[in-house]
Amino acid sequence: MGKRKVSKKTKKSWRKHVDVNDVDKFLEDSRQQERLGSFSNRKNSDLFVISTKPEILPKKARRELLQSKEARCFNALKSHSAVPDPIAKRNRVRTKEERKDPRVLKIEALKKAQGIVKLKERLRLKNKAIAAKKRLIRPKRGEFTTDAWEVKTDSGINTEWMDPDTVRHTMIHFGVKKKRLPTSLHKKPSVIPAIEIPHPGTSYNPSYEDHQKLLQEVAEKELELMKEEKHLERVTTKMFKKVSLVEREKNFINEMSEGLNLENETTIEDSYEDTEVKSVNPPVKNVKKTRVQRRKQKEQRELAHKIGKEKLEKKKVADIYKLKLISKQLTKREKKQEQLRQKRMKNKILKATGTKVLGRVKFEPLDPDFILSDELTGNLRNTAPTGNLLKDRFKSLEQRNIVAPSVIKLTRDKAKMKRYIKPDHKIDMSSVKV
Repeated sequence: MGKRKVSKKTKKSWRKHVDVNDVDKFLEDSRQQERLGSFSNRKNSDLFVISTKPEILPKKARRELLQSKEARCFNALKSHSAVPDPIAKRNRVRTKEERKDPRVLKIEALKKAQGIVKLKERLRLKNKAIAAKKRLIRPKRGEFTTDAWEVKTDSGINTEWMDPDTVRHTMIHFGVKKKRLPTSLHKKPSVIPAIEIPHPGTSYNPSYEDHQKLLQEVAEKELELMKEEKHLERVTTKMFKKVSLVEREKNFINEMSEGLNLENETTIEDSYEDTEVKSVNPPVKNVKKTRVQRRKQKEQRELAHKIGKEKLEKKKVADIYKLKLISKQLTKREKKQEQLRQKRMKNKILKATGTKVLGRVKFEPLDPDFILSDELTGNLRNTAPTGNLLKDRFKSLEQRNIVAPSVIKLTRDKAKMKRYIKPDHKIDMSSVKV
């Protein structure tokens, strides 16, 4: 199929339907030759160089060569054209110092010689000196010669009456920053020691009294657990009786039919005999009060107010005679409040020594390690190892509120997979002949 004929009458249609890419390419090549020069007129010695040096240089020589070379980032600033700049003399933006008047520069030089410096300049010199001092003190990378929290700032200012924030603010102006401890390091998470002293009865060669005390503690704890198990069994399993299926159904029918009179069934009476309609909420008539009723109500209110004032005055007079009783009551209340305060303080101390609730799992201490009397050897060589050091340390972290208590779970829960046969895989056995 030939090319569709189009009109080229106007300039617009001519430009639209005529391909001039080859003309543009030719003009671009000619302009490039004008800028860079023609390659056809150049000699081979100008275009090619015979390399006599080895292609792979040693690493040191390559680094020296790279250092001597000019950076590639400056190539964008260089001219890549052989055409000279049409504007030979270009204006340059002068600096701030060059734009100043010579008289102003003379006055500034005179003031500097006399030692008169502006506040801005003084601050700049001060900051420069502080920065230079810091640069000298700053340790090299990897050097840890001083403790950052033990460095004491001596600025000659009495900082005893100042707040910590005020001290920090003041020290900054002297070029010394006061270190601020993180809030997590202000106090320990627990007062419990990291390593508790074990019971003397757990020794491989304990005294008779210590060993018996340890066994007594273990026995008491075991008895408490047994008592709790018995209590749970009594209030759960033993509270319910075993009932047969027939008896259960009979009890269910009796419970469901409670309140129904099945033996003496009565017939339903005709409810349509009584045709009179009675209103559940009869309309209330808006009966207004008379003047006599309003006057009596007002008198009653005034009388109640008067009686109340008289009672209050009588109570004030009676309280004067009951000062001893009131002082006794106040003393008793203060004593009770003091007892409650002491009780709260004791609970607070106990709470500080205890383990906090950090998660949904309650902290459970490890069972105490003990050895029976017939298993004691008396020497360390024949003693069998007891307990687990790793578990003991982990429980210590939980007890000291560093790690939240957790439950050891050895198996991983997996979702139950539902298995079924696809409809197209099912075999219809009814159609199979035997």
